[in-house]
Formats: sequence, C-alpha cells, structure tokens
Amino acid sequence: MKKWFPIILAVVFLGWAAGGIRPKKVPAGGMDFEQFGALPVVSNGRCQPMDSLARNSLLQLREKQTVNLEPWKGNLEKPRILSASEWMAAMMMKPQVADTWPVFRIDHPDIKGLLGLPMNADKAAQTDGKHFPWVLIQLRLQDLQREGQRAGMVNQQKRTPYEQGLVRLMNCVGLYMRLQNTLQPQNAKDWPAELQSYAATAAAGVAAYTAKNEKKPYDEGVLEKFMADINRFGAMGELEPPLLLTPKAGETGASNWKRSVEGLVGLARGEPMHFGLSAYARISGAYARGDAAGFNEAVADYRAALQQTVPGEVIKSGREQTFNRVEPFYKALCMYVMAFVCVLLYWAAPARMEVARRTAWWLVVAALCIHTGGLLTRMLLEGRPPVTNLYSSAVFIGWGACILGLVLERFWRNSVGLAVSSTIGFLTLIIAHMLALSGDTMEMMRAVLDTNFWLATHVVVVTLGYASTYVAGFLAIIYIGRGVLTSGLDSATGKSLIKMVYGIVCFATLFSFVGTVLGGIWADQSWGRFWGWDPKENGALIIVLWNALILHARWGGLVRERGMANLAIVGNIVTSWSWFGVNMLGIGLHSYGFMESGFRWLMIFVGSQLLLLALGGLPQRLWRSARGLSEKPA
Repeated sequence: MKKWFPIILAVVFLGWAAGGIRPKKVPAGGMDFEQFGALPVVSNGRCQPMDSLARNSLLQLREKQTVNLEPWKGNLEKPRILSASEWMAAMMMKPQVADTWPVFRIDHPDIKGLLGLPMNADKAAQTDGKHFPWVLIQLRLQDLQREGQRAGMVNQQKRTPYEQGLVRLMNCVGLYMRLQNTLQPQNAKDWPAELQSYAATAAAGVAAYTAKNEKKPYDEGVLEKFMADINRFGAMGELEPPLLLTPKAGETGASNWKRSVEGLVGLARGEPMHFGLSAYARISGAYARGDAAGFNEAVADYRAALQQTVPGEVIKSGREQTFNRVEPFYKALCMYVMAFVCVLLYWAAPARMEVARRTAWWLVVAALCIHTGGLLTRMLLEGRPPVTNLYSSAVFIGWGACILGLVLERFWRNSVGLAVSSTIGFLTLIIAHMLALSGDTMEMMRAVLDTNFWLATHVVVVTLGYASTYVAGFLAIIYIGRGVLTSGLDSATGKSLIKMVYGIVCFATLFSFVGTVLGGIWADQSWGRFWGWDPKENGALIIVLWNALILHARWGGLVRERGMANLAIVGNIVTSWSWFGVNMLGIGLHSYGFMESGFRWLMIFVGSQLLLLALGGLPQRLWRSARGLSEKPA
C-alpha cells in the first residue's frame, strides 16, 4: 500500500482539480447564473465572460471572488454566499437590492469615521466591521469625494495609509457605479417597459426638440419625457461602463463593441434597436420578477443569437469561464503546500518517512501538471506568450522553479529539490493572487510591449533567468537555515547543496544574459535603440553581473560553501528589485505604476534576506551544525 499511496493521493488531487470543469447543476426552479456568466462583454479593451468581469470587480471591491451576505456570522453559523455571476446579475438588473449587500472592504478606522460606519460587526447595518454596503457609504458620499479628491492630488509615493485607502475606495466607488449602469440606468424601475416606452416615443421627442429650436409648436409633455430619458442616458455614458452590444455585421474586434447607452441614443437618431438591447431587457425583466424559467430561457435565446453573430467570442468566453471555475492556480497552490508538509515529515525522520518524500514528489508532479494546464490555457485565451504582465511573470517564475526543483530531486534524492519546487511554487502563486487584486490579469498588453517575436522570446528567457536565480537563492536559504538553526547539515549535505547552487547559478547566468540580449534586439526593433539605461534594463544587467560575480568568486577561490550561499541570497534581493522594484519607480519605459502594498511587501522580503545574511555571517562555531561541517569559515 505504501508503494501506491503517493500515486493514489496525487490522482485524487488531480480529480479534485478536474472537478471544476463541469458547471454546477442549476437547482430546481433556480436561475442559471452559470449560463448568464458565460455571456460575453467587453471591458479593459478585451472580450471576456460576464463571470470574469464579476470576479475581477469583486477582487477589487472586497478582495474575494464571492459575496458573503452575512459576514457578521461566526464560524458555527453558515452565511449565505453568492457567486460572482449572481452578484453581477443583481448589480445590473436589480441594483436597489445589490446596494444592501456588504461588498466594499474598508479597513482604515479614519475612513470608517469619515463615513460614519460601524467599527465592529453590526447585523442591523449588514456589516462585519470590514465589509460595508453601498447604502451606508452613499450617505456620506460628498465627504468621501472631498477627501478623496484631496488625497488624489498627493504624490503616490507620499500618501499616508489613510490617503491610500481613500484613493482605493474612490476607485472602487467608480467601478461600482460603472457596473450598475452597464445595462440600464441604475434608477430604472421596470426597464423592459421603460425601454419600450422610450423606443416608441423617441422619434416624437426628437421632433419636439427640433420644433422647439425652430420656435414651432411642440408637445411639452413629449419633450419633457424625452429630455429626462436623454439625461439619464447621458449620465450612464459619462461613467464609461463595459460594452454589451455586439458589432454591426461585417465588423469584428473588441473596439467595435458598443455600450448600451450608444444603442439607446441611436434609437433617437432613427437607428433600429440592437437585438442586444431587447434581449437584455427581457433578461432583466425576468430577473426582476423572480421568473427563473423566463430568465433561463431569455439567457439561452440570447446566447443562441450571439452564436450566430459573434461565435468566436462566445466560444472564448465559455472557455474562460471554465478556466475561472477550475481555478488551476489556487488548486496548484494547495497541492504545493501539501507537498511541503510531506517534505517536513521526511526531514523529521528520513529513515522512516521515505513514503513522505515519494508522496511529496507525486504531489509536486500533479501540482505542476495543473500549473502547466493553467499557464497554457491563459496563453490560449490571450493569444500571447506566457509572460505579459507582473501577474503572469509570477505564475511563470513559479512554474520554472518547480521544474528546476524536480530536476534537482532526480539527481539528489534528499527532498531539497522538492522543498524548492513546493515553496517557490506556493510563494509565487501567493504573489500572483495579491497582484490579481488590482484588476483584470488578462488585460490588453501595454502598447510598449505589444510588438513582435522578440518580445515573446525575451520575456520567456529572461523570466527563466529570474526563476533560476530564485532557486539558487532558496537553496542557499536551506543551507544557511539548516546550518544555523538545526544540527542536520553535515558535510555531505552541505556540499551537495552548494553543488546545486553552483549548477543553478550557471543556468541562471546563461538565461539572464541571453534574455537581456534578446531584450536589446526587441528594443532596437521597437524603439530604435539597443540599450537606453532604462531602470528595467539596468536591473536585468545587474542580475547578469551578479550571477557572473558568484561564479567568478567561486572559480577564483574567493568564497567557499558558506560564502557562495550568502552571495546567492543577495541574488534574491537583486532579482526582486529588478522584477518588482523598478516597476514602482514611476519612471522609464517599463514602469507600470507605484504599488504601495507591493512596495511594503518588497521591503519586508528584502529585510528577511538581510536577516538571513546576518545569520550566514555568524562565525561557524556558533552554527548548530558546526560539528558536522568540515569547511573552514569563508
């Protein structure tokens, strides 16, 4: 049984991951929000399913992809949880209900005080002290706007936590209002009837407006109603909500989609009603009435119509929704954690826990399969190389490090490679999750990056260089940690770890150098110059030089095992700054904006590496493993 247990466990986890491929069954008499979530919409310059728009929006609003309607309940009580698509349906078609749901996360006590919000859980106010409904926030909206505008004028790098929270909340308020005006005006009472009335009287309203300007007789009642509608639609348009209406026949691409308000204004110009307007009005009416059968039928009919007009977008949206439902990176993350637990069990008793090492191996292999599947699916959905932004670079670095760790484990079967794979895989996916809180991770590539073949080769190769440098640094952390804090680092283990570091640094030097040269070729073709001393370019060069320094220090006998481990840990700092730090400077062609929370975590990471360097610099007689190490201090 011990022989087959690791494989069986890995297969069970693979089955768990694959279980998300099939959509959940719609309960009897329930609304099919899965089918609604698959409807395509254009936001952030790309076509995506309604489900993705809802998930990305919730991540920005409350840092989760679901809505807890009763967050004040304790662990022993079961709160009501809504899916992202169900929340989006209410936002678009029954906003007066959605406004009572606690979806705004506010942590800073001064912001709560500004808005008069409860500091602690309050069932009557529909809050747990952290998440608040729109109905409470809008009561003090003017105060929020006044303070938010002031905070927005402060330099990003000089904002206090209070000002950072204000700017974030203002962005969330803007997002919330855009979503509520995607389909219909947020103050609509009976949208199907209102749309039908507007369509029937639009021509008469235009005629009355023209007659008034020409100082001819006109119907004041008709003009008053027409202008009220136009003003409502104008308010919708100013918010720039997502695009719902498909392009005209013969037009393709996300840029040719239209907002609902454009279709509504088109009716006043004598244009025929877009089939999307009437279809969504039918869906909205059924949802508002609570007519599940009518809602499901209307969604199915509209999806069938879309398959005739924009079949490619329907297929892509369906695939992306399945990808969201499977959540491959979250499930791979969980498996990496399980694998690391098995590694710790093996280290606790190597002689008796070989089964734990083999279990860790198969769990990492299974996690890598899921990780790879998620990576390939993202490439298919985007039609791009695996690295297009910071989020995808984190996912790719974890993937590359996992492969390198498995290769190491094949040569040195001591679970060190498995520790590398599981830990770096877990950490990079956590980083990716934190980056996802800023919005859509499949957004259109920035114009500065959206170029040719050399981009794909450059980013893939240089990111492999990042991954390799991190692997070398993590191996060095194991060496220092086990040497200083435990008695389990003997001479043989120490030498094998440093051999791993040496081999990975060679690999990292090659890939970081080649990747940097490819970046220069890309820059020459895209910008007309091979090198411009941009902060990102300087960071890539520093990684190459630091890896080369490690190798030359080793070849020249300047450092031995402990010295090489310390240099590899410095490589973690260098790579983190080159990967994240330069993006936060706000200057250069590669700068994508200062991230306050990202900068804080970067400094925490750098501090942790400096602490490890301090431990590595302790006299070796103070190491708990000093007796087992034959090396002299270096």
